[in-house]
Amino acid sequence: MNLNLNFKKSYLLLVLFISQFSFSQEGIAVYSDYLTDNYYLIHPSMAGAANCGKLRVTSRAQWFGQEDAPSLSTASFNTGVGERSGIGAILFSDRNGYHSQKGIKLTYAHHIMFSRSEIDLNQLSFGLSGILVQSQLDETDWLNNQPFDPIVGGITQKDSYFNLDLGASYNYLEFYTHFTVKNLMGNVRRELYTDFETDNLRKYLISAGYVFGNSDRLQWEPSILFQLVEQTKERSIDLNLKVYKNMDFGKLWGGLSYRRSFDGAEYLEGGNIGEQRLQYITPIVGVNFNQFMFAYTYSHLTGNVRFDNSGFHQITLGMNLFCKREKYQCNCPAIN
Repeated sequence: MNLNLNFKKSYLLLVLFISQFSFSQEGIAVYSDYLTDNYYLIHPSMAGAANCGKLRVTSRAQWFGQEDAPSLSTASFNTGVGERSGIGAILFSDRNGYHSQKGIKLTYAHHIMFSRSEIDLNQLSFGLSGILVQSQLDETDWLNNQPFDPIVGGITQKDSYFNLDLGASYNYLEFYTHFTVKNLMGNVRRELYTDFETDNLRKYLISAGYVFGNSDRLQWEPSILFQLVEQTKERSIDLNLKVYKNMDFGKLWGGLSYRRSFDGAEYLEGGNIGEQRLQYITPIVGVNFNQFMFAYTYSHLTGNVRFDNSGFHQITLGMNLFCKREKYQCNCPAIN
């Protein structure tokens, strides 16, 4: 029984390592932080789409108590420029054991209004982000008390690459939809992963949602996010529901997100081969107080095979700045 348990944990660790490793190649991994009032983090076309500039800082930690567990930190800002343009920037640091990456993303977006007045929302947006990433592999303690291995240099290896994200968004009153291609260009970091890394890191994101209700009562926002990795054909979907309540000081909100992959991984249990799909359940709570925002998310991995029982914690702090435009006459939290 202990042998099976150890095998399951080791197998899952390998699966999660490979999964996280593939995510790390794409720049910023797509988690649930976009639901904390930060669609710009995954869709470049949302840069400057809102009536205020948005400063957001996030910190994500996985598997509390586990040494060298994955962690991700981001700092992003986007704002409108002129009548119909937007700019944005994202700084990020992603660590996973011996692997880590740091990067910067710079964005320009253009917004086309089809409305007859400035307070009616009917907007088509296009955005382009350039991203510079430095990847790092720390081998400095790999040879401690270990036999000599000629392929282990015992140093910290580094390599950098450049890529582009391209996206489009359409916001019409309470309805919105987004489409983004991440890592549009083909490239590879030969210094670190000569024999294994593909030059096709493209991922496609499609999301849509609608806000029901009115400002005097609860507002309900169901939404979805579909992801497709071109090279491996991996697919997943997020099913989300958020609820908003306007208060004198600002807004209270919360929600629930469910992520499920369409592709399963096999594992051995009791001599039988089972299959498990990646599944996350993520509750979210947040508050907007005047121009400030705070949110907390907790992602719980479900299934028989897990590395441990702890979840993934994330905190988001935000501030709205440079509010120039009048609010649109719609229940559209991502824009107003």
